[in-house]
Amino acid sequence: MLSSILSSGLSGMRANQTALNVSGHNVANAETQGFLPQQVSFQETSNGVTVSVSQEGFRMAAQETSGTDLTKEIVQSIQYKASFDINAKMVKTADELLGTLINTKA
Repeated sequence: MLSSILSSGLSGMRANQTALNVSGHNVANAETQGFLPQQVSFQETSNGVTVSVSQEGFRMAAQETSGTDLTKEIVQSIQYKASFDINAKMVKTADELLGTLINTKA
């Protein structure tokens, strides 16, 4: 049970790190003419959480501005960081419980 909690927490951390990377990429390219921001979607699996990355919208030849919504990116970055932190705390707690269990058995 503790190993599944650890695995789930680690997959959640990886998924949120990927989402933060995508958001950072979108913000870094916000002033790039014709840039299409990437979008992430989270999926729950039997092994934890995965994330898939896709492009938003369609590229138009005459598009003069980026499609990046900075307000949306900031809000999502805050959400991804909070979720990462929660998963990290879950991993830390499971690790402490596992250590206590091992010490009790020894």
